[in-house]
Amino acid sequence: MKKVEAIIRPERLEHVKKALEEKGFVAMTVSEVKGRGEQKGITLQFRGRTMEVDLLPKVKVEIVVEDKAVDAVISTIVDAARTGKYGDGKIFVVPVEKAVRVRTGEVEE
Repeated sequence: MKKVEAIIRPERLEHVKKALEEKGFVAMTVSEVKGRGEQKGITLQFRGRTMEVDLLPKVKVEIVVEDKAVDAVISTIVDAARTGKYGDGKIFVVPVEKAVRVRTGEVEE
């Protein structure tokens, strides 16, 4: 099993959720996070002053899937989250050794 962690723009979350659901991937964890990438934040004008905002709001979507489904999940997220601009996000894939369903105690390896 693998955990796919996608850091995306908040405004693209509904597109990503819908696209994943259409492909049969409905279970996910979504967290509001802040971060910055290579652009190192943005400069905003507020009440006549310039402000540097270096941590931007993002959304982290986490999905645990079988190894064979990883590429399908990644391509679905990329297609749904892409705007073509800096800050679209990044996807990480990490191994999962074991998953235990709390309700039943069922173990998946």
